[in-house]
Amino acid sequence: MSDAQHITVLLNEAVEALVTDTSGFYVDGTFGRGGHSSLILQQLGAEGRLLGIDKDLAAIATATARFGTDARFAIAHGSFAELAALMSERDMTGKVTGVLLDLGVSSPQLDEAERGFSFMQDGPLDMRMDQTRGQSAADWVNSADEDEITWVLKEFGEERFAKRMARAIIAERQKQPFTRTKHLAEVIKEANPAWEKGKHPATRAFQAIRIHVNNELGDLESVLDQALAVLAPGGRLVVISFHSLEDRVVKRFIRRQELGDPVPKGLPIRDDQLNKRMRSLGKAIKASDAEVSVNVRSRSAVMRVAEKL
Repeated sequence: MSDAQHITVLLNEAVEALVTDTSGFYVDGTFGRGGHSSLILQQLGAEGRLLGIDKDLAAIATATARFGTDARFAIAHGSFAELAALMSERDMTGKVTGVLLDLGVSSPQLDEAERGFSFMQDGPLDMRMDQTRGQSAADWVNSADEDEITWVLKEFGEERFAKRMARAIIAERQKQPFTRTKHLAEVIKEANPAWEKGKHPATRAFQAIRIHVNNELGDLESVLDQALAVLAPGGRLVVISFHSLEDRVVKRFIRRQELGDPVPKGLPIRDDQLNKRMRSLGKAIKASDAEVSVNVRSRSAVMRVAEKL
């Protein structure tokens, strides 16, 4: 998969919202193939700094090849859920100018059969963004009980036939353990009695398993709190989500920080005593029709921007 085939979603909108000081310190929490990082670096002056973070070793290799000679740039291999520790190591807690999170899975990960994310191509059933650690999709699918599989498919895939699919998975793995994506996709497809028009019947289930294996929602909830802690006053948080579960977490987090500490109903309290921590900047931004026509994967993208008070 060529890096050139990865099209960065909401590129200009995200960087415009993020970069407020050309001498600031920024974090690209999901480096991917460096689309956002490249434009951020173009905006920064000689004093500006950018730290990229990514779970994927292929992304780390791309970062080193593209920006390894730029003194303003550094890359860290790991999860953005390690943000607070990474900033503490650099003595940047409470001093960061902006944090960008472009969630979900990148095009190279989806399109490379060997990564095991796709039900459209046959490959090893892996799905880990970081292949150096954690449980693969095959490990999980072959060991989880029916209740756990049902819960994951329903909770993370919003799959209404979750129980039926879980039963089919368990029945099949007793005959032959799952090792390939096509095998799992076929079993799920057969267990799905109501196919959605224009959508592969295993779409929701594969999304759910990927989210679970990579702890995507758990990492997101963790990094949002950490971002608030590491940002300087006036620092920006920019998050691009690709499905409703992610966007709901981001939206609720920003809203909670805007409202401040909860207080008992009827208690007389001044607005300045509520400890409001952030303010939302504008409404949610979606990809333009022009962008969607060039990159269909951008159609579900939602970007939210907040500023630390």
